[in-house]
Amino acid sequence: MPSSTITDPAPARPELAPFAVPLGDPAGIGPEIVAKSWVMRKARGLPSFFAVGDAASLRRVWAGPVAPIATPQEAVALFDSALPCLQVADAGDIVPGSPSVDGARTAFQALEAAVGLARTGSAAGIVTAPVGKEQLYGVGFTHPGQTEFVAERCGVAPHNAVMMLAGPSLKVVPVTIHIPLADVPSVLTIDLIRARATTTVKGLQRNFGIPRPRIVVAGLNPHAGEGGALGREEIEIISPAIDSLREEGMDIVGPLSADGLFHARARETYDAVLCMYHDQALIPLKTLHFDEGVNITLGLPIVRTSPDHGTAFGIAGKDSANPGAMMAALKMAAEAARSRLSHGL
Repeated sequence: MPSSTITDPAPARPELAPFAVPLGDPAGIGPEIVAKSWVMRKARGLPSFFAVGDAASLRRVWAGPVAPIATPQEAVALFDSALPCLQVADAGDIVPGSPSVDGARTAFQALEAAVGLARTGSAAGIVTAPVGKEQLYGVGFTHPGQTEFVAERCGVAPHNAVMMLAGPSLKVVPVTIHIPLADVPSVLTIDLIRARATTTVKGLQRNFGIPRPRIVVAGLNPHAGEGGALGREEIEIISPAIDSLREEGMDIVGPLSADGLFHARARETYDAVLCMYHDQALIPLKTLHFDEGVNITLGLPIVRTSPDHGTAFGIAGKDSANPGAMMAALKMAAEAARSRLSHGL
């Protein structure tokens, strides 16, 4: 046989434990999009997973098969025939669209349990369904969001847990997140930008297998400040941070005007964009990939992803929630977990 016809066998895909999926607020769309994702598991090539929460929230919005489990190991054998569910608490009277204290408490306990399973390796990672923060605050939740809670439980300082929003053609990282726009200039520092960029590069290497990530940094002001005419943050804060990172060997450019960073040709030139504030990052991501956007937390010892949308109480229970982002979050979690395994991380 000619040598040109001989091919090496494709490398085996690393075996993964099932993913833990806390259902989020049982009155939101979390249970519906998790159930719909299970229905589409084969068509979309989803990894095995199990729900964590109150099985009644699934049955309230879905007539499909739900299999109670006591351990994550049981989920693998059951996954082809039913949606496995690890029960953590009774959410009380579940009314889609009407959040309750009992429901919030169940969401809190489900998140806590899922993180614990991922930390011990019983789950390959967690894929979190959306929660209602207002309701969580009423049951003792003290963190700005699930990201900060997961980071604390993993022993990671909040500023080292970086939120990346990712879609098929765009990955963005906001340097500042849930703060008023008026406060952004005073919060931006050279050290903060350096920390976000460093975690982003390591996260792209670890979770996406990109050996030398290309980073672009957006300016804060229109036209990236126009040489100081429209603001001095680019000159005094952003450029010095970029220069120091470039001197250390990072492939990073900027600051560039944000209005020219997100068209198709521009997106071919980088692996991720570092944005200065929340909407600068999320508007282009949601415009391009509203039903496919994934929130992946970088800088954690475990894999954590989430669909990039909220509880959508207004459509809960109406069988109209799109599971696209949840399915994308499951697929990205599997990609990240396999990347980590293949690199011994």
